[in-house]
Amino acid sequence: MVPGRLLLLIVTTLHYASGAFVGINIGTDVSNMPSAPDVVAILKANQITHVRLYDADAHMLKALADSGIEVMVGVTNEEILGIGESASKAAAWINQNVAAYLPSTNITAIAVGSEVLTTIPNVVPVLVPAMNYLHKALVASNLNFQVKVSTPQAMDVIPRPFPPSTATFNSSWDSTIYQILQFLKNTNSYYMLNAYPYFGYTSGNGIFPLDYALFRSLPPVKQIVDPNTLSHYDSMFDAMVDATYYSIDALNMSGIPIVVTETGWPWLGGANEPDATADNAETFNNNMIRRVQNDSGPPSQPKFPINTYIYEMFNEDKRPGPVSEKNWGLFFTNGSSVYTFSLSTSNQITGNNSDFCVAKPNADPGKLQVGLNWACGQGGANCSAIQEGQPCYLPNTYQNHASYAYNDYYQKMHLAGATCDFDGTATTTTSNPSYGSCKFTGSSTTTSNSTGGFTPSVAPGPVSPQGGSGTTNLQVLRIQFVISSMFLALVLL
Repeated sequence: MVPGRLLLLIVTTLHYASGAFVGINIGTDVSNMPSAPDVVAILKANQITHVRLYDADAHMLKALADSGIEVMVGVTNEEILGIGESASKAAAWINQNVAAYLPSTNITAIAVGSEVLTTIPNVVPVLVPAMNYLHKALVASNLNFQVKVSTPQAMDVIPRPFPPSTATFNSSWDSTIYQILQFLKNTNSYYMLNAYPYFGYTSGNGIFPLDYALFRSLPPVKQIVDPNTLSHYDSMFDAMVDATYYSIDALNMSGIPIVVTETGWPWLGGANEPDATADNAETFNNNMIRRVQNDSGPPSQPKFPINTYIYEMFNEDKRPGPVSEKNWGLFFTNGSSVYTFSLSTSNQITGNNSDFCVAKPNADPGKLQVGLNWACGQGGANCSAIQEGQPCYLPNTYQNHASYAYNDYYQKMHLAGATCDFDGTATTTTSNPSYGSCKFTGSSTTTSNSTGGFTPSVAPGPVSPQGGSGTTNLQVLRIQFVISSMFLALVLL
């Protein structure tokens, strides 16, 4: 029998051996939000292995059962006050939203609120008590090694993040932040950081170049260097993470890893938001993926990989604010990608340059139904793939089904003069909308495992790597090392 401490060591070693991961946030302020099973179908089709929910939605947690996807659930800002004032409410929350779904749904973390210090200061006094009550409830259920508790904070808690070596938390929050850090240290948890180079760049009044925010290399004369440590920062993302590590150190705390719970770049903005473009969003996210997957940390903590969640899965078009606020999504609700996107560090696959005809994201459902019926009927489109049980049935939405039917009709008839309009509900795109085993007509010349632009190869986290790439060999060596370590530990007992 393996002793408890050794078992914990083995589990921890296996976790780090899997390498850094990139996950995705799932917001729900979305018109025509796909059903929970359809969302999970999109996640599976794109081999996304980690998700963060902003609440503990029962439909999503049920749909994620037996998927293997690691899930971070959220205590909403509105729930914190009650939980922070009552241990019994915290226990009830754990029983209802965590214990009830384990082990089928792989819940591994609880995010208590979102940017509480900067958005709802009246709740700050009960934030740490809420975290403690939730953790004690996990201990009582013997779940505290499986599920970690933390709280995401914005970069705004650090008023002067550059140079990173002199960064400190806002002194007015020192007491609360110290308590948070002490809790994270005591429970072997991690600091949750929302880090947005987009906002750092757009609010910087030209201090930093755009390439720095987008992970692009800079010429020697423009490289960003901390004057105190002489550390070079290749990206604003690294500088933000390092500023947080230095701020933690300034409170005489150390050894607490950082997980970036939100980052990303908007792909569409208003007239006064010139940097919110699809090209910039594509560049940022693909470069960020490569950065995270090299398994290293920022200059001050090179051995701490930066696990990261992208904001976000769908465009939350119901959110208030500027145009950019509504356009951070990687996917349209029909499952097609907004732009070419890759979870792989190499062999990025892109669609061909053919035009595809797809339904517009915000098209009227009634018009989509009429267009779908016409395309599959009088239009002569082959709609067998969107029937129940077929590869393009899920997600079961008018947008998805209409996109498939529109495109099939368009590919067959556009040389004869057919247009991609369908009463204003359709548009052409060069991004291949294929996903998983659902292949759109016209995509036959793309690589066979193309997933409509979001193209994984070796997925991070628990998904087994495939093929014979160097990445696969590295993973095998890591696993062999872990097995050897486990054997040695058993021998020494």
